[in-house]
Amino acid sequence: MDPDFWHERWARDEIGFHRHEYNAHMTAFMHRLALTPGAHVLVPLCGKSLDLEWLLREGYQVTGIEISPRAIEAFFAENALSFERDEIRGVPRYRHGRLSIWCTDFFEFDFSAIDPVDAVYDRASLVALPRGMRENYASVMLERLPEHAPMLLITLDYPQEEMRGPPFAVTREEVERLYGGHWRIEEIHDEDCLADEPRMRKKGLSRLHERVYLLNARNAP
Repeated sequence: MDPDFWHERWARDEIGFHRHEYNAHMTAFMHRLALTPGAHVLVPLCGKSLDLEWLLREGYQVTGIEISPRAIEAFFAENALSFERDEIRGVPRYRHGRLSIWCTDFFEFDFSAIDPVDAVYDRASLVALPRGMRENYASVMLERLPEHAPMLLITLDYPQEEMRGPPFAVTREEVERLYGGHWRIEEIHDEDCLADEPRMRKKGLSRLHERVYLLNARNAP
């Protein structure tokens, strides 16, 4: 990742990708992961997403990874949550109960520092990365996480030539290319959401779809 790019975005408050409410697809479809109470959910590139708070309220153990300390501290401040800060293997960690957010580059994170992950929730990670970085991102998921961990993946798809990302467009074909070799991919929702996104219309988009995928390892029980 380019840390300076994201630090500058947060410093200038250029975070149009942030939402001030829980993601409706997360609340509607998280149960499809069939997790047990207390399951460990990883939220990569989490920013200051309110979804972290919802997952915590639902009783999950939640681990976020975020490169910007400004984003992490804003999450706790805006949700009136106290936190403890320490460092593990030189990486800052912010903790509140069952929630931990690690301040580091996702691609450099040592996953042996955390408990085994039971599932991944990706709403704003894959779409935050330019095309050239997505294969490396998917490789990290495959190589460093437990092979049976399922994923709830939410993407945006639009004509990429009509808008510079992030968020970037991710097609069905690319989801299949990145993950199809290891995961069974089920598209569980496809929503034409351009009418609900005036900011995107102002940028000149002619089409915008939000899609939700359920990914399960091919060799999962």
